[in-house]
Amino acid sequence: MQEGRKQIAAELALVAIAAVWGLTFSLVQDAVARIPVMTFLAYRFIPAAVIVGVISRREMFRLTRAGWRAGIVMGVFLTGGYVFQTLGLERTSASHTGFITGLWVVLTPVVGALFFHLRSDWHVWAAAIVSGIGLFLLSGFGGGGRVAGDLLVLMCAISFTFHVFATDRAVESEHVGSLVAVQLGFCGLFSLLIAAGEGDLQVPRAGVVWLALGVTALIASALGFFVQAYAQKEASPSRTALILASEPAFAGLFAYLLKGQSLTLVGWVGAALIMAAIVSVEVLPYLRPVP
Repeated sequence: MQEGRKQIAAELALVAIAAVWGLTFSLVQDAVARIPVMTFLAYRFIPAAVIVGVISRREMFRLTRAGWRAGIVMGVFLTGGYVFQTLGLERTSASHTGFITGLWVVLTPVVGALFFHLRSDWHVWAAAIVSGIGLFLLSGFGGGGRVAGDLLVLMCAISFTFHVFATDRAVESEHVGSLVAVQLGFCGLFSLLIAAGEGDLQVPRAGVVWLALGVTALIASALGFFVQAYAQKEASPSRTALILASEPAFAGLFAYLLKGQSLTLVGWVGAALIMAAIVSVEVLPYLRPVP
């Protein structure tokens, strides 16, 4: 009975994090309309890195040189992902950003097969083709879609894909909390240097910017990583993946509720294809009969 309650609590926590991550697309879009992108990212990730670093301070002192290098590599790809995503939010809708970002789930096994010699089954390649068609329909090529922004977000999904492989190698020998602190710190300091170099550092004045910073830094970044790690101890991999795959759907929901953004009929078809591809990649392997 107690184990069942823990699993339910873990899954509810995952739903809450997926919802928060979906909410951030709309919040960040409003924020970067009032403050430069790199300034926002600096203010988002530096506090998050400090929080995680304080929590993991014992492990931080034990981090080896190899661990620091691994954390920095993770930070490079994480930085690329969030920079492309935030720049994309300036040029496309929050709903588009959410669905396209979710493509990292499909791209991960494809990149693994192409670059790391990892085997991918036929359904992965089929999902990649389906999600590609969905992206084509969602972006509205030739139909007035915000193609430049969608392509930037696609670069974000690719960056997150390589971040997965960098993380997978790093966690084999290093503490997760210290790696998270290093990668968040790299992202924040890189953004701070770029913002300072461009003369864009400024004190946020709009309440919507402070709200976005609070949600993204404290909840989505710092708390989100720890909740996910805790939840995965109780929830099965298939359940975890399926719940987190709901993030694009939450992004679309909040974009509609908060900003009145809605997709065209063709766009909805594209979004549905992307969601189907994401769910199939995560769920189908666990539906196979055990030999």
